[in-house]
Amino acid sequence: MQITPGRFDGTVALVTGGVSGIGASVTTRLLAEGATVVAVDVAEATIASFRGEHQDAGDRLDTRVLDVTDADAVNRTIAEVVEAHGKLDLLVANAGVGAAGAVADVDDATWRFVLGVDLDGVFHVARAALPHLVASKGSIVNTASISGMGGDSAMAAYNAAKGAVINLTRSMAVDYGHRGVRVNAVAPGPVATPLLRPILDANAVVRDTYAERIPLGRVGEPDEIAAAILFLASPDAAYVSGVTLPVDGGLTAWTAQPALY
Repeated sequence: MQITPGRFDGTVALVTGGVSGIGASVTTRLLAEGATVVAVDVAEATIASFRGEHQDAGDRLDTRVLDVTDADAVNRTIAEVVEAHGKLDLLVANAGVGAAGAVADVDDATWRFVLGVDLDGVFHVARAALPHLVASKGSIVNTASISGMGGDSAMAAYNAAKGAVINLTRSMAVDYGHRGVRVNAVAPGPVATPLLRPILDANAVVRDTYAERIPLGRVGEPDEIAAAILFLASPDAAYVSGVTLPVDGGLTAWTAQPALY
């Protein structure tokens, strides 16, 4: 992981799902590059563990329990964050869940749960944060997925939610660009997060299929997705807005057709 010291000095960032997987890598790297980071998650034990691993961050790491599906809790938390830290410069809307099932196999509770976290959660935090981001001329980076750019087998709810996040990203970029706020998204491919890594370790067929189908020959690492998120959040992307950046080892570049010659 290539650190750029001081790149985010003075920045106050909120990262949802910020203490595990991709979110933990984003939080860790923002801290390393000078930001004050508010990392929120639903898992108190994971928050406590993450905090214990980052004691050297001192008061630049602020961890809180937050369920992004609860709009009132989101509103309260963001108001408290701005009161505590004086402003908000960056929102990384990263919290997400998945569930298997084709449409006829998905019950209402599963559908609402996946869309509630993956789509409503992005909407709730963006709505609460945007007045503060307008004031700071800040930015939003949403974690979408290549699953929002195409269909997967038996992932109807996740595909629907992530596709909506991509177009919500475009909508916010259009509505808030004239007010000084950039809005972008990353679309990770398969990433060795705590959810996927055990499957890769236990299932050679899945592991080998990924290696065959991804042009770079492997799944991604959380730090590699974090690097793309920090680029989009940084001054280097000052003229980038409304973009969804695939970070997928070239997977979406390939039609998966066999070689003919």
